[in-house]
Amino acid sequence: MGVLVGRDVERTAIAALVGAAREGRGGALVVRGVAGSGKSTLLTDASAAAPDTTVLRTSGVESESPLAFAALQRLLWPLRARIDALPSPQQTALRAAMGEVEGEGDRFLAFLGTLSLLSDAAERSPVLAVVDDAHWLDDASAAALLFVARRLQAERIAVLFAARDGEAHGFEAPDLPAVVLDGVTGEAAGTLLTSRAGGVVDPAVRDRLVAATGGNPLALGELAAALTSDQLAGREPLPASLPLTEGVERGFLDRCRRLSDQAQRLLLVATADDTTRLTVVRDAAGQLGVGDDALDEAERTGLLRIDGDTVVLYHPLVRSAVYRAATSAQRRAAHRALAGVLRTDADRRAWHLAAAADRPDDEVVAALDAVAERAAARGGHEAAAAAWARAAELTAGGEARGRRLYLAASSAWLGAHPSRAAALASAAAVDVRDPAIRARLLTLRGQIEWNTRSLDDGYDHVVAAAQVAAGVDEALAQQLAMLAASLAAFGARSPRDVDPAALVPRPGPDAPPRVRAASALLHGFRAVARQDWGTAAECFGDAFALTDALPLDDHVLQPNLGVAAMLVDDDARGLRLHAEQLTAARGAGALSMVEHALTRGAQFQIATGAWAQAAGAAAEALPLTAATGHPGLTALPTAELAVLAALRGDDAADRHLAEVAAIRDAHPIGLSELLVDDLVRWARGLRARQPATALHHLEQISSPGLRRMAALDRLEGAVRAGREDLARTWLRELEAFAEGTGAPAAVAVVEHGRALLAGNRAEEHFRRALDAHATSLRVPDRARTELAFGEHLRRARRRVDAREHLRTALALSEELGAAPWAERAAQELRASGETARRRDVTTATELTPQERQVTDLVRQGLSNRDAAARLFVSPRTVDFHLRNVYSKLGVASRAELAALPLDR
Repeated sequence: MGVLVGRDVERTAIAALVGAAREGRGGALVVRGVAGSGKSTLLTDASAAAPDTTVLRTSGVESESPLAFAALQRLLWPLRARIDALPSPQQTALRAAMGEVEGEGDRFLAFLGTLSLLSDAAERSPVLAVVDDAHWLDDASAAALLFVARRLQAERIAVLFAARDGEAHGFEAPDLPAVVLDGVTGEAAGTLLTSRAGGVVDPAVRDRLVAATGGNPLALGELAAALTSDQLAGREPLPASLPLTEGVERGFLDRCRRLSDQAQRLLLVATADDTTRLTVVRDAAGQLGVGDDALDEAERTGLLRIDGDTVVLYHPLVRSAVYRAATSAQRRAAHRALAGVLRTDADRRAWHLAAAADRPDDEVVAALDAVAERAAARGGHEAAAAAWARAAELTAGGEARGRRLYLAASSAWLGAHPSRAAALASAAAVDVRDPAIRARLLTLRGQIEWNTRSLDDGYDHVVAAAQVAAGVDEALAQQLAMLAASLAAFGARSPRDVDPAALVPRPGPDAPPRVRAASALLHGFRAVARQDWGTAAECFGDAFALTDALPLDDHVLQPNLGVAAMLVDDDARGLRLHAEQLTAARGAGALSMVEHALTRGAQFQIATGAWAQAAGAAAEALPLTAATGHPGLTALPTAELAVLAALRGDDAADRHLAEVAAIRDAHPIGLSELLVDDLVRWARGLRARQPATALHHLEQISSPGLRRMAALDRLEGAVRAGREDLARTWLRELEAFAEGTGAPAAVAVVEHGRALLAGNRAEEHFRRALDAHATSLRVPDRARTELAFGEHLRRARRRVDAREHLRTALALSEELGAAPWAERAAQELRASGETARRRDVTTATELTPQERQVTDLVRQGLSNRDAAARLFVSPRTVDFHLRNVYSKLGVASRAELAALPLDR
């Protein structure tokens, strides 16, 4: 109990975490502190204090960090027999991550499989997952465990991390609850010293030792063992220089240096090893001429102990102190010896060979290539990046070195390390000359740029990639030219004067449909950049016709078809394309594509009035974007939530706007920047109380799609602010679009805008607008036109005629949950002499976004397990939300739920 003295607050927090998990309220906690503050002891105490609980343990190991999923394998090893019960895609991915099968595995399906496996175990008894030395976890394991920790809601699972502060390789989890271990003082420090010294400790001596160590429990314990009983009791003076004044590591190192050379070599091998197996350490030491006497000698010092076939170091600081104090030649010899005895463990052997190498070595490079390929196939992209980067360091130079750096960069990007990916890609550019690889390298650099830094720089890289690919790989060049044109349609510009359409010829009629569709999109995007809406609509129509009957599994073509639908306001197609993309991505467990389908599909849902679905999509996308490792991507779904709240008159809009600002201040948001900015401007315009303030925000919206979605707010705002000149300018822009595309929604908005400026002739334009609304899916715009028409008729003293439109406006606004419009309609109805009959809004509007997502999937006939897989949560979480849905909606079965009219 020595190191636990003075830790009552922290122990209470841990006990509360475990107690909540027992009751079905899962959660996670991070215990932080400097080395020696007692983190590991607290974790051991928590494990011992959890009866009738399945305790799973793992820890990070510094030398093991390049091995993908190494720590996760240890954590889940006791549950491996239950993997067979998982859904097939999760089972395959998790077995690949565990190294049980060869082949490709999706990392996020492996993450979901981890959650499902733990949730399954928790059905039998509560689960406590204990993760020590989290700062040294391999990246893939850390990502998997954080994925789980952020999704614990109704599970009987507690995840307890311990992470050391002050390490270069930190454990970043700012969103998880944490306790920080400070130094112990006063009576707690005295109790700790007394327990280690076995005698009396003078208070003045105690306080001096606390001051010298900062109250670090491990340091105090080491001092208590190093000082004499008379010194501790104050009968003799303390030495001028305390044994640990240069830190606890120095104390461990001093004890190591008092050993024989052979024992020191054995300790070095033990610290360089990450298997902790006695046979490995003993055999590797034997290759260095070290016998069992050295093991006995090291064990007697207490710096290590033998537990069965396991070598246990006294403290992680022993590892760092001994390893760092050794010379580079000594370390290389230890790694070479370990590689010699790990011939059946290919990954570990390769890394030991790499650590032993100090010059280019083809054998080691080949071994690292194999490590990288295995890691990438299992979804361990960070480990693959590390292996290919080290292989590149050990490659003499030229094209082979550049290719490995490109592969390392690509893996780093997939592993959500954009800065690392950018540095590796930049280094690769020096050596890569092969046109096919160079085109892909330039595309990767462009992707990194437009997602995290600059849209223009990203576009420039893609244009250069298309130039390189032209004449070398026609299909790739066609795809890259289309991608460049798509970026240009969103305003991207390059200093090089290159027309993407001029880089590739139009494919002939015998070309594959995908190639012809990419060409049609290319020319459609070019037309959008010229504001030639007629040509754009025609080209996009060709692309849609070519792909309607195709299974779309192309990760470039498919999302750009959705972009095309957005650019010409084809709402029906946009909703269908993104629903299909979402279904396919959920089925495949492709988290990044799920996020894309949710956030882009939400824009069509906002436009058409499916606001509950849009809010659910944005809310679901938030943790998914965080899980991709690109926190800047959370700005888009947060901005969508801000607009939805503003449309509903909900004060939560202000909170969401503040969150977007904080995200933007902390992270680059790349390609979504323009869209996020425009959504924020729209929300602020909706929230503004003064017409001039609203117009200030609304007139800054610059992206064509958002300008049209917010068109009625912009036109009405300009008229209210006395800026009819601005309204007429915007109307001309809308007229050009409506004439070119023939989109019913655009025609309706144009007629509505004309009515606002037509004075006595407004009625004919309002009626034309309503005729166009009859074939448009944009219910919010129809509600606005009914409201504006009713207001116009009432002001013209045609109160009876006005009521029909005001009633419709009120009903539609209430169905949407648009409180500001509903209130306006109700006021106008009262002014017309009719009492507004406010209907009860369906309880469905009270469902949380996640409850709505669960409801939608269950209404499609999915089981809880299948719905959980698609939402990247556990079946128990789905069951928890479904029970809440039943209670709120007053139903008792899935059949009753499916029968409810919940379209909006």
